[in-house]
Amino acid sequence: MPQIEIYTSPYCGYCSRAKSLLNKKGVGFEEIDVTQHEGKRAEMMQRAAGRRTVPQIFIDGTHVGGCDDLYALDAAGGLDPMLKSAS
Repeated sequence: MPQIEIYTSPYCGYCSRAKSLLNKKGVGFEEIDVTQHEGKRAEMMQRAAGRRTVPQIFIDGTHVGGCDDLYALDAAGGLDPMLKSAS
């Protein structure tokens, strides 16, 4: 099973969409709320090359990007192989 981390914040529509796609794919993920855990936004920004917006998604440590990036990866046929190769 791949290790998937998604940095989120409450009431974020993009976060909900990204989590919905991951749920549809049947994979579990660790959700990290950047508003509830001190220092997590700074950690996210460091890992995501300075990106400030949520969500930021990582699959087995590889930065996938945000919600639009995740959907684009899926549309291009790259998400499923990434999820399977990480298994």
